[in-house]
Amino acid sequence: MARDITRGLVSGEGELSDAVWAEVLSAVDRTYADLVDYQERLEAKNAELETMRSFLGSILASVSDVLIVVSRSGRVEEVSASLAARTGASTAGFVGRPVAELFAESDRPALVAAMQRAALDRRPVTLEAGLIAAGDTTPLELSLSPRLDERSRVTGHVLTGRPLGELRQAYAQLAASHDELKAAQTLLVRNEKLASLGRLLAGVAHELNNPISFVYANAHALDRYATKFETYFDKVQAGADRADLVRLREDLRLDREIRNLREAVAGARDGAERVRDIVEDLRRLSSDGAGEMVAFDLAETARIAASWVMRGSKRAVGIGFPASAPVMALGRPGHVQQVVMNLVQNALDAVEEGGRVDLSVAAENGCAVLSVADDGPGVPDAVRTLIFDPFFTTKAVGQGTGLGLAISAKIAEEHGGQLRLCPADRGACFRIDLPLAEATA
Repeated sequence: MARDITRGLVSGEGELSDAVWAEVLSAVDRTYADLVDYQERLEAKNAELETMRSFLGSILASVSDVLIVVSRSGRVEEVSASLAARTGASTAGFVGRPVAELFAESDRPALVAAMQRAALDRRPVTLEAGLIAAGDTTPLELSLSPRLDERSRVTGHVLTGRPLGELRQAYAQLAASHDELKAAQTLLVRNEKLASLGRLLAGVAHELNNPISFVYANAHALDRYATKFETYFDKVQAGADRADLVRLREDLRLDREIRNLREAVAGARDGAERVRDIVEDLRRLSSDGAGEMVAFDLAETARIAASWVMRGSKRAVGIGFPASAPVMALGRPGHVQQVVMNLVQNALDAVEEGGRVDLSVAAENGCAVLSVADDGPGVPDAVRTLIFDPFFTTKAVGQGTGLGLAISAKIAEEHGGQLRLCPADRGACFRIDLPLAEATA
């Protein structure tokens, strides 16, 4: 073609020569434009590479863990500044060395095997190895990940390691924080329980005062009866005749007093038993609920807790607790009593004078279920998702801590159950599900 173009130019064919020159010039322009575009793209790629190199360099310089980039043949390509700081050598001194030489001789076979396994499985491998540093070895927990190209071929590995001493210290701090959190939670439960018990002091004093006063009054009656009988028996011992004894017996009304004596003894016994029952209920109520979970009657536990809340309440609110067969749940009775007290106290705070709170216990779907419902205004839709959050309360300042429902929900969760707010046509209804003792067994 070049020969034809030259022939055309030499022969003086003007039209053909102009066309050929135009085509040559157009081709030159296109080539130049392609070169300029290629140069621009090449410069853009170089800029991206420089940015990436700078970014990787900053990572290698700032990362605190040991980081080693290894080629496919197992030789070091890049290392982090932290490795140089731990070993006291320069980063350039590691490049090109077999990575196995950086670790204790006894750990080298395991390191090589881990690299082979990571390359074969295409996923990270974790192992422990001792890094040689200043004539000593530092145990590291290594995470070894394969490097893959765009065709998913292994081009090398990346090793990251953290000293095991730092990890163990971090685990120890985490365990200590966990223990502190559990201790704080236990303290919150006890403080909330003490707050509930504080509201019951007036009711406890009233409940104890009634049977004790009854026993005290019967003791005075028994003393009076004893005086009369002593008078009569003194006359008998003195040898009084039958007529005098009959007259004295009528004057002292001993026949009636004998009947009253039995009633006084029975009344004193009833009062003492009532005091014993109150003390027993209070003892069970004040137990911390710690230790292993045991089988207990949820209905009886709820009845005791609800009755103590009502004793401490000075409001005219009715409470319903239908009689039911024992429902044996598995848990810590002291903690469950705390939940019931919180739910009943919240219900009492929500209802008006003359309102009503109803409790029910049943066994449903392998769970022991307790429901506490009231006929108050209910829970607004805007706060239904917030009522179990710690420190959230709708009560006035100083009237609530906002921890009752949060702690109750946590207690239910620790028992393997759940505390939730149920839909209700009127008022609010809370339901707690606990594992049945029979189902657990």
